[in-house]
Parts: sequence; C-alpha cells; structure tokens
Amino acid sequence: MKSVFQSIHILPQVELDQLDDLITFRKLKKGEFLLTENQVCNEIYFIKSGILRSYFFNHQGDEITNCFAFENEFMASLSSFITRELAQENIEALVDTELQIITRESLEKLYKVGIHWQEIGRKLTEMEYVTLQKRMISFQKLSGKERYEELYKNHQKYIQLIPLQYLASYLGITPRHLSRIRKAIL
Repeated sequence: MKSVFQSIHILPQVELDQLDDLITFRKLKKGEFLLTENQVCNEIYFIKSGILRSYFFNHQGDEITNCFAFENEFMASLSSFITRELAQENIEALVDTELQIITRESLEKLYKVGIHWQEIGRKLTEMEYVTLQKRMISFQKLSGKERYEELYKNHQKYIQLIPLQYLASYLGITPRHLSRIRKAIL
C-alpha cells in the first residue's frame, strides 16, 4: 500500500511512515468473504497477492460480477464506505489472498494530519471514478470480444484463475460466447 501512495509523489516520507501503525494484515482463503451485502464497508483493502471479486444479485436473482481487483490494486464497496450506508454488493476472494487494510477511522486520522493525505484521498477517488466511467463507456462502445481483449491485455496472468461464468458476467456476455472468444484469441 505504501508503494502506491509513494508513487503519487505527494507525501513526505515522515507522513508516509504514519501508515506503519495504521495498516493491518489479513489472509483470506479462496471463497472467503470480506464483505456481504447489507453490511457497512468500513475498510479499504489493498491486495498484496490474490484476486477479489465484487458481485450482486439483480432483480431476477442472477449473480452479476461488477468488479475484479488484482495484486497491487485497491478494493472496497466505495459507495458504502463514503456514505456509511449498507453495501449493495459482496466481496469475496477468488483465490487465496493477502491484504493490507486501512479502516475508515485510520483514514480519517490521516486526513486530519495534513493536506497531503487529503490530496491522496482525492486522487485515489478520482482514479476510481475514471475507472468506473471507462467501464461504463466500454459497455456502450466495445463488443464483448473487445472488452475481453482489454481485460486479457491488462491481467493476462489472472484470467485463467477466474471461473468462466464470473468473467462472462463481468463482460456482459454469456459463458458460451466467452468460450468462443477465448478459442478465437488463443
């Protein structure tokens, strides 16, 4: 987590070192949940190793994968974290996963310490917004094949670890269509 904050080039080392006492660590086994819907998300997770998946159930009871997070990425139910309302999604480990965690309380302490931490929070929120907007636009502009190719290009080493039905749901296509796309690409 510190390396991500360091890469933004805002924090002096003395402020960055404040994280040492605030970060906790957790290991999850494949299939374990970090968060289930109707809980409030009070933590932000940084993936040291592994894969997390966020999903919800639609009005027909179908499981819809809305997000994957991989090594060196953050994950949270961001709307729940910000609003302190109940989460609408579940977050589970798809493989054995190691996390670094910062709580809302710890983050609030850092925000009070100085403007640098506030700027980090703003920048990370902006990055998350851009990622979300790109995903929304990809559903309107790109085909399922193009969305898969983009995911494959950015996360090739993880794709084989994600069950086909989760990938298909995330891409907005059927598992059968995804199988055809994979055969054509490989």
